[in-house]
Amino acid sequence: MLRRGLTACLAALTVGTLTAAAPADPTAPGPAPADCPPALAGKATCWTGQDANGAHYAIAVPEDWNGSLVVHAHGGPDLGAESDPARSLDDLGRWSVMVDQGYAWAGSSYRRGGYGTRMAAADTESVRRVFVGRFGAPELTLVHGQSWGGNVAAKTVETYPGRYDGALLTNGVLAGGSRGYDYRVDLRVVYQYYCGNHPRPSEPEYPLWQGLRADSTMTSAGLRARLQECTGFSSAPGERTAAQQRNLDDILAVTGIPERTLESHLRFATFTFRDLVHGRLGGRNPFSNQGVRYSGSHDDRALNAGVERFAADPTAVRDLSYDSDLTGDVRIPVLTLHAIDDPTAFVEHESAYRAALRGAGRERYLVQTFTRESEHSELSAAEYAVSVGALDRWVRTGVRPTARSIARACASGCFYDPGFRPGGYASRVEPRPGGLRWPAMTAAQERAWSRVPGVGIAP
Repeated sequence: MLRRGLTACLAALTVGTLTAAAPADPTAPGPAPADCPPALAGKATCWTGQDANGAHYAIAVPEDWNGSLVVHAHGGPDLGAESDPARSLDDLGRWSVMVDQGYAWAGSSYRRGGYGTRMAAADTESVRRVFVGRFGAPELTLVHGQSWGGNVAAKTVETYPGRYDGALLTNGVLAGGSRGYDYRVDLRVVYQYYCGNHPRPSEPEYPLWQGLRADSTMTSAGLRARLQECTGFSSAPGERTAAQQRNLDDILAVTGIPERTLESHLRFATFTFRDLVHGRLGGRNPFSNQGVRYSGSHDDRALNAGVERFAADPTAVRDLSYDSDLTGDVRIPVLTLHAIDDPTAFVEHESAYRAALRGAGRERYLVQTFTRESEHSELSAAEYAVSVGALDRWVRTGVRPTARSIARACASGCFYDPGFRPGGYASRVEPRPGGLRWPAMTAAQERAWSRVPGVGIAP
């Protein structure tokens, strides 16, 4: 109680008093006062800064601070070359509910755009150290990650044991990099089979696992135009040609991707794949669709005979796996929250994560909750509040909650379905050879790979 009272008082002190504490890294300037997002105006004091690696960050301490901290890992990945100073402030506004619940909040924009899960985890840990250097050690430190940030947060607690007391993963990409994008690999090749315009016959050819050739000037608008040309996806059904409707029906049926997120998935399988292959893996291929049988089209035999096939480079698979796959070796409470109809990170990612923890003998540290929602980027504010509160109590008391007890804790504004259980990951994504074993990377494999010079993705 004395500690809680002291930290709450410190949070209310003037900025001049708070600057007396040394920053976490003596080579980087400490946090500077900044305007809070509108949702927190008058409720908190905010700071921004840039760490020694160049990652911009934002920090907020509520007026009635409960003494604990939520460290946030954002999703994406964004593809800008530099750290985006606006990203962490935008995320602070989006998840201001954490601050409303009395928690201090700290989030990094990461040192650069582009893929790199361990890099993002290191920058997440960096902002935690910045906070501690400025405000002292919190009573509890929780890490939260949404979307790809769920992968980042899960990797953070595995990589930095003992620094975090609990993890909240919401709509997380929890199957890891080596398997978590297979449905986008399938989309890339199935789309090209039906549409033949990405690339066009008149354009330089390249293997589809690259996403896009390195020197292409294609924009998101240009990709959208090609998708519209082939499928009429943005037109009303009555305005599509028969060929467009059949192409659209076949692509959706074979890949299982919802129509409303078809464009965003294809963007990822184009631009993020290009970043991953050309920018992070030196042109090596981490993807395979060997042995995959595509089904659900009007002519599966023709599709499987004509779709482009390729095998992965084992060193590229190793580096992507080391960077982003999860070993399941966690020893702190982990609570997940996932929309059942998430159209971007399918709910079956949760099955992959549970299987990884089960394979590591750590399933007792996991509680999963599901909601009758159909959005990816943002869930009910009441659910975030209930989730962080349930995780806090679990950490403090050691009493493991259940999906039903968490649902009962919400007075209104929640959409929990305590009885829901997702199907296995392979029920949604066609597994590659060996893809039924979890975790995708064991802790022993991670240790062995860590001794390989240059392994992984460079920060």
